[in-house]
Amino acid sequence: MPLLIGIALVLALIIKTFLVQAFSIPSDSMQNTLQRGDRVLVDKLTPWFGSEPTRGEVVVFHDPGGWLPENPPASSNPLVRGLQKGLSFIGLMPSADEKDLIKRVIGVGGDTVQCTGSGPVIVNGKPLNEPYVYPGDTPCTPDTPFKVTVPQGRIWVMGDHRQDSLDSRYHMQEPGGGTVSDDDVVGRAIVVAWPINRWDALSIPSTFSQTGINAAGVAAPTAVGLAGAVPLVLVRRRRLLRSTGAESAQGTSGSKGSRGAEG
Repeated sequence: MPLLIGIALVLALIIKTFLVQAFSIPSDSMQNTLQRGDRVLVDKLTPWFGSEPTRGEVVVFHDPGGWLPENPPASSNPLVRGLQKGLSFIGLMPSADEKDLIKRVIGVGGDTVQCTGSGPVIVNGKPLNEPYVYPGDTPCTPDTPFKVTVPQGRIWVMGDHRQDSLDSRYHMQEPGGGTVSDDDVVGRAIVVAWPINRWDALSIPSTFSQTGINAAGVAAPTAVGLAGAVPLVLVRRRRLLRSTGAESAQGTSGSKGSRGAEG
């Protein structure tokens, strides 16, 4: 029995560290996609293989600094405190020391994200149709207009309950300009696992796959590629013409010298 318990604990630790971790939703900022008290499973495996956050994903990330208030002090009871640390270490309950948030990725590195008035949110010139926004909310809040170009390696995040979410919009004066480093992302929330009657997969909305939304991120590299390719093609063509001309001249002189033999 002790061996089986030990194996179970090791497996739980491995799963929590490298594969999947459960997180509890403590606020209303992601309603109605996520409700307070929901448990979500977060994919922590794919980031180990170089996967980066993409638009539309719901992600858990560490507090970049100043987004959350200080954690309440740990229990004064040594037994309770030790039990909490042990269970949080293997992923069976949240850690009292970790400060994590959950939001939706709206923009990634290179994107220009903007919004004025009540919306819509515009990404790279494309307005977003956001059916996941909390009913009765507007995509943006008139008193917090913004236009940002997201730095490479960072993301712009917003809660689905737009009028009850202190997201990127409210941290533009802090280091990072309201964006979150990819390195701070714990993983992508993939499913609502609890309660059972709310089980649901957290898929990427189709608004983020509309034609042209990648134009700003793709056009620049393409233009740079073409600008670099044209001179190379011209240089190669010149070399080819010179080489052809030299071969023609060499062939002519050779034919004159061998004409008698041919006769």
